[in-house]
Amino acid sequence: MDIREYLKQHKILADGAMGTYYATLHNGEVSEFANLENPKAVENIHLNYLKAGVNMLITNTFAANEQSMGTVWKQVQACINAGIAIAKSAKEKSGREDVFLAGDIGPLQVVGEKTEEQLLVEYKRIIDLYLEAELPVILFETFSSLYFVEPLVRYIRERNKDVFIIVSLSVNKNGYTATGLSARRLLEELISMDEVDACGLNCGIGSGHMLQLAQDLQDLFEQKYFMIMPNAGYPEQLRHRMVFMDNANYFADNMQEIAKMNVAILGGCCGTTPEYLFTLEKKMDFSPAVIMKTTSNSDEVKDVVRKPKKKNKFYEKFSSGNKVVAVELDPPYDANCDKIMECAMHLKDCNVDMITIADSPMGRSRVDSILMSIKLAQETELPVMPHLCCRDKNMIAMRSGILGAYVNKIRNLLLVTGDPVPSVNRNVTTGVFDYHSIRLMNFVKEMNEEHFADDPIYYGGALNYGRGKIENVAKRMQQKVDAGCSYFLTQPIYSDEDIERIRMLKSMVDTKILCGIMPLVSYRNANFIKNEMSGINVPDEIVERYTPDMTKEEAEVVGAQIASEIIEKLSEFADGYYFMLPFNRVSLMDKIIIK
Repeated sequence: MDIREYLKQHKILADGAMGTYYATLHNGEVSEFANLENPKAVENIHLNYLKAGVNMLITNTFAANEQSMGTVWKQVQACINAGIAIAKSAKEKSGREDVFLAGDIGPLQVVGEKTEEQLLVEYKRIIDLYLEAELPVILFETFSSLYFVEPLVRYIRERNKDVFIIVSLSVNKNGYTATGLSARRLLEELISMDEVDACGLNCGIGSGHMLQLAQDLQDLFEQKYFMIMPNAGYPEQLRHRMVFMDNANYFADNMQEIAKMNVAILGGCCGTTPEYLFTLEKKMDFSPAVIMKTTSNSDEVKDVVRKPKKKNKFYEKFSSGNKVVAVELDPPYDANCDKIMECAMHLKDCNVDMITIADSPMGRSRVDSILMSIKLAQETELPVMPHLCCRDKNMIAMRSGILGAYVNKIRNLLLVTGDPVPSVNRNVTTGVFDYHSIRLMNFVKEMNEEHFADDPIYYGGALNYGRGKIENVAKRMQQKVDAGCSYFLTQPIYSDEDIERIRMLKSMVDTKILCGIMPLVSYRNANFIKNEMSGINVPDEIVERYTPDMTKEEAEVVGAQIASEIIEKLSEFADGYYFMLPFNRVSLMDKIIIK
């Protein structure tokens, strides 16, 4: 039986929770492992849902991936194949033809050592197993963004034009995902994807809040088939276990109202049981949902971008063709910020365009870059650009920090992956790295589109120009540009070879580049940067211009001369300069000639 033909005549009742239901029956155990260790128990749950009247059975594979299971692909593969076999067996034993099996895919998180490319490969491996098993439905559920969804649904459609693809999002009661994106915006994007057959919402909230949200989104429900699968309610912790209230009638009443809104597929998520679905099945009107409107092309939807209403003076200067000057200041290690405030006031007199504030460089704790930037901006009226690195904050803290920066009028950020935690501290301090810089840029890009469209945040990225083949560096730059990066700040530049390399990168990628200038302030400082700072190339002839017996003033004069010479060589193609002043010696700016 074809699911598309079935939907023309009927609504579909999907099953309820597997993970929470199995855990309740089996002392909190993880259900996916049971595909291999206790398959009979999983099959019995499927059969109980079928007896309750459901006609979409979702495989017990939501968390079947290397990350969630903490195992290797071979074990994951066995778990998924077993889950498919169990679901097929349950359908066969039910003797029903009107049951559609859905291969379940939960979100993989960009954490730890796995790259996005590796996660994409794992997603595709999972998909291939469902396609090989000829399941009629593939369900992406509990997603909080569409970052991986678009390439994956295209991957499926290239291999199978008939499989029914559903993408379901998890949101809070206010209609926002964990990544801060609105359900409406993401659902509109899913509606525009021709590859996606149905979209909807699951998990996150109970049926009462889901009903309220559905009422707000009701105008979308005739543009594509919709699936709605709320939780039983909100859990509480009892004896170290999360438990849900037993409210099957309340759930069914709310879902009955949702069904009237032209929703095609209804079911349950965490905390629901066969009783919930049995109660719903008795109350629900199964007359079909009617799809009235044709969907627009996804490329057309993406092209509709609101233009900012407010101007960004820093980026305007870029666009005018004038050289931009940014100066980095390191925030203090302690609570005394007199020195950095004094430095900032000096730079104000130097007419710099931007002060950038490092985010605990070298992985050593300093005053928070955003909070320091807010104080500087408020007390000096200087434009500021806090650095924001991925090392120290998870997704929740990152979003909170960006929102906090925004409400305090910060409109420029430098987004970087960040220096690792020093090895000596790793026994007590760990890096988070929920993101890397490109992923963070995409996140801020989405926040701009969702929340800040009238007055967006302009953000730059780091350019490690000496890292590997120039083609690979240019490729990574382009990935950042595609993620909304407006400009790049480079590592310090000293050699003619590096100058030429940046010239080539500038010709290969259409973007703005602020070339890094770090005046060396002593013989010792020059040797330290040359020998101990990875990624910075200081030629011998630069070091030889210093002597051990130079005074501080003499060395600073030499450092300023070298910086001026490098600026002269860069002036033909640089869009501006990014000064990193050792020990916050802002007086060096008085000695450097900027062209």
